[in-house]
Amino acid sequence: MESTYVNKDEEIDRLINDLKSNGALDYGFHDNINPVYSTGKGLSRQVIEEISEIKKEPDWMRRIRLHAYEIFMSKPVPTWGPDLSGIDWENMTYYSSPDEVKATNWDEVPKEIKDTFEKLGVPEMERKYLAGSIAQYDSEGIYNSLKKEWEDKGVVFMDLDSALKRYPDLVKEYFAKAVPPSDNKFAALNVAVWSGGAFLYVPR
Repeated sequence: MESTYVNKDEEIDRLINDLKSNGALDYGFHDNINPVYSTGKGLSRQVIEEISEIKKEPDWMRRIRLHAYEIFMSKPVPTWGPDLSGIDWENMTYYSSPDEVKATNWDEVPKEIKDTFEKLGVPEMERKYLAGSIAQYDSEGIYNSLKKEWEDKGVVFMDLDSALKRYPDLVKEYFAKAVPPSDNKFAALNVAVWSGGAFLYVPR
């Protein structure tokens, strides 16, 4: 059997070029929605504390964030993929919230956010796939609905912020276990500044 060695960098370049040619990366637009709250640009222990404070999180989650931040600061940028040396960590905003209200159906989503979702094709996906899931805009889950039959069977499916408030023990047990912050620099960053996202728990 003949085998062919493929250089990892060449394979990554090929995949990116395929995505470009298929139009999968043609989302280079921006909107003019002003956040109701933002930590501003840059990352520090103070920003981590601020994110946790604004979300009124328990102290154990704040400690998890701060520990992950320390790991992030200590780990180098990965070199096994594309060149990431140009990332300007201090020129990014790590938390912003476009609205205080989460919608439970598509009609409740604010028009400006809906326009952005439409550019991304979310309405079509929502009709086919998103009944019972969460769409995220900036740092917060905006659209969220759970089919009652799932809930009756003990399934928990909601935005992570709500799950932290309603099911803190479950979140504490499973949060950042599949990919711990010690895995790599970006996993650590994700744990340190997470916001929004979905929480899914399926009982045995």
